[in-house]
Amino acid sequence: MTQSEIGLIGLGTMGAMLALNIAEKGFAIAVWNRTTEVTQRFVANAGDLAPRITATQSLAELVRSLKAPRAIILMVPAGQPVDDQIAALTPLLDEGDMIIDAGNANFRDTNRRAQDAAKGGPQFLGIGVSGGEEGARHGPSIMGGGRAQDWARIEPVLQAIAAKYEGTPCATLMGEAGAGHFVKTVHNGIEYADMQMIAEVYGVMRDGMSMPAAAISGLFDGWNKGPLQSYLIEISAAVTAVVDQKTNRPIVDVILDRAGQKGTGRWTAIEAQHLSAPIPVIEAAVMARNTSARLEERLKGEARFGAAPQTLPEGALMPQDLEAAMIAGKILCYAQGFALISAASDEFGWALPLPEIAKVWREGCIIRSAMLNDMAQALAEEPGRNLIFAPFFADHLEKSHKALRKLVAQAALCGLPLPALASGLAWFDMMRTGRSTANMIQAQRDFFGAHGFERIDGGADHHGPWALQGG
Repeated sequence: MTQSEIGLIGLGTMGAMLALNIAEKGFAIAVWNRTTEVTQRFVANAGDLAPRITATQSLAELVRSLKAPRAIILMVPAGQPVDDQIAALTPLLDEGDMIIDAGNANFRDTNRRAQDAAKGGPQFLGIGVSGGEEGARHGPSIMGGGRAQDWARIEPVLQAIAAKYEGTPCATLMGEAGAGHFVKTVHNGIEYADMQMIAEVYGVMRDGMSMPAAAISGLFDGWNKGPLQSYLIEISAAVTAVVDQKTNRPIVDVILDRAGQKGTGRWTAIEAQHLSAPIPVIEAAVMARNTSARLEERLKGEARFGAAPQTLPEGALMPQDLEAAMIAGKILCYAQGFALISAASDEFGWALPLPEIAKVWREGCIIRSAMLNDMAQALAEEPGRNLIFAPFFADHLEKSHKALRKLVAQAALCGLPLPALASGLAWFDMMRTGRSTANMIQAQRDFFGAHGFERIDGGADHHGPWALQGG
């Protein structure tokens, strides 16, 4: 029997598309799915690629069908299913064989699995894969985590199937253990925020400026030809242009306003708190999704307090204001995301390559955008610097933050909710305030808990007089 070069377990949407991508790039692949009918149907529908795909009916058959040392990709749901699959595979594998988790794993689980692998048994890689169904099929962005020698073994396959930016594969080893899955988590947090900011500006145009969906689509399409050029702006133009065949209304007007989520944005917010890294735009985006799910409560609030959105005064905002505000918001969001990655790099000793992360995101992934090339250059010039201080982006912010301020102010006056954009503006203002109000917090903490404080004159008296008064 001719043996395959790589194996894959899990033929859901992403797994099936990834398997076809691997076969299309010339690699023989063996596949297995818990439901045999799914495996058979997958191969039957593979067309010209079927000769490179071996369908197996058991894990043992999958293992036997692979060349040694074996490499098997897992495309199963995150959490316990990954542990169960590793436990089932381990007795069947030999020393030097490798398991690759390509799902949306929590990086802490990946850290644990890497530690277990180091004690014996199959080698382990955790890789973040972004791009959705289309990316998996035609070229995703791939963020690797694990030992360099293990990555090197599978690198030819991963770079072959990855998206390409001007010929460069968007597949890179980020660091050890869970580094790749951490970077993918932050990618998804930025994705949450980018989507939310676009939705907020869409809401201003729809509710505050009474613009029809077709006109909104035209603006998005125009913005996609400038600094905001990105996959998310591109698809926003596309979805607002579509008319529902059943109602003959714009399809966005018949979609229920209750957003789903798989939890990776929440993970980003949680880890940011652990690392004391402020990411208010992402946190606001997670909050907004949670609030969107409370449809019944929102309807109750509208009935009790009246509908929040009101029409903006004529001429209060112009399309160029919205575009400039979006530019500012995007810079602030990505700056926070890269600062979080930098904090994790220091905390876990990963030496995460920030410029390479920006490069990997230039194609294939959901947050791919024109700005990422400039971000990669800025991060290469001074990796430890917050992006808002890089000259290219500082110049952009100087030009655009007033439009963001104008948008947030006008929206607040008319009840148009902008949680992500407003949070970005608040953070920006804090980052440009040399004398903050935290001195009041320190005084309060010292008063009720004798926590002490630092003095601006460097004096030795680190408690207020209230301590002597029994405060």
